[in-house]
Amino acid sequence: MRVLRFILKKEFRQIFRDKTILAMMLVMPTVQLIILPLAMNFDVKNVNVAVVDNDHSTWSQQLINKIGASGYFRIIAAAPSFREALGYIEREQADVVLEIPPGFERNLVRENEQHIGVSVDAINGTKAALGGSYLLAVIADFNQHIRLNEHGKYVPGKGVNIGITYSNWYNPLAEYRFYVVPAVMVLLLTLIAGFLSALNIVREKEMGTIEQINVTPIKKWQFILGKLIPFWVVGMVVFTLALTVARVVYGIWPVGSFALLYLFAAVYLVALLGFGLLVSTYTDSQLQAMFVAFFFVMIFMLMSGLFTAVDSMPGWAQDIAALTPVTHFVKVVRMVVLKGSTFADVQKEFCYLVAFAVVLNSWAIWNYRKTS
Repeated sequence: MRVLRFILKKEFRQIFRDKTILAMMLVMPTVQLIILPLAMNFDVKNVNVAVVDNDHSTWSQQLINKIGASGYFRIIAAAPSFREALGYIEREQADVVLEIPPGFERNLVRENEQHIGVSVDAINGTKAALGGSYLLAVIADFNQHIRLNEHGKYVPGKGVNIGITYSNWYNPLAEYRFYVVPAVMVLLLTLIAGFLSALNIVREKEMGTIEQINVTPIKKWQFILGKLIPFWVVGMVVFTLALTVARVVYGIWPVGSFALLYLFAAVYLVALLGFGLLVSTYTDSQLQAMFVAFFFVMIFMLMSGLFTAVDSMPGWAQDIAALTPVTHFVKVVRMVVLKGSTFADVQKEFCYLVAFAVVLNSWAIWNYRKTS
């Protein structure tokens, strides 16, 4: 333990001596956690709509008002013709054109049927698909409201009419920030721990101090542990800062246990730091370490469920996702923060992270070539 204590003293002094690295580890994750969830918002709002009202009736005006009051759309123009409305899309001022034909109200009253035109700018596929779906949902709701007003009851045809009532559990308002903030917390922890630990041993190689260490009686496990513990402490501090920012900036307070979150963060950091140190033992320069770490971290991020749900991936991709520690930690943080899950609910993920920690650190210790 005395030898390990000397190694830790050296590593902590080295960290606090470099003010740039210290700022990267503490200030940058805090700023990124404030900014990224605001930008990474997949909720489609402020869809610009150009309206062509060829009927100018009470009901056409009610439909336009309902669309504008939905919170998802902005009525940016009332064009006299479809050609002029299409010009707003061509100039990228509108995303959707809604065309209400002549006789809209009359046909609804007499024939109980009327077609309207919806043209969507599909250059932005996500916004086009979601914006068009939102608009169709608003129109369908307006249609049902009209029929209820006219007939007193809504009978679309033969058979039984089923009413559906739904609610969003764990995220009642379906706000995307509640989904993305926990994942961004994990992402930042991954970037900090993965990259900095990957550069650690390589920096000793480039500075020439690794030869001096190699000829000392320090054991390999002591050396690796001495490199791991300082960054583990920094990672826990970063995780605490992330929880603080989530509470202060976004109003997100974990429903579940803080102790459980910190337990998983501690094990996850051990696993990820083991990965970084493993990369460091295989590379000879900081540039090599950066490229190798970037390659794997990008795979970890893209297949962790941060951007695409793991369940929606092909089977082979799900198998790869299960082999990355980030996937399991993202799942745990979301479950504990949003659902209040207990250890019994996430014990499978705990076993995965422990296995990753043991394998990666053992591999790093075995692969570190030391001569004494």
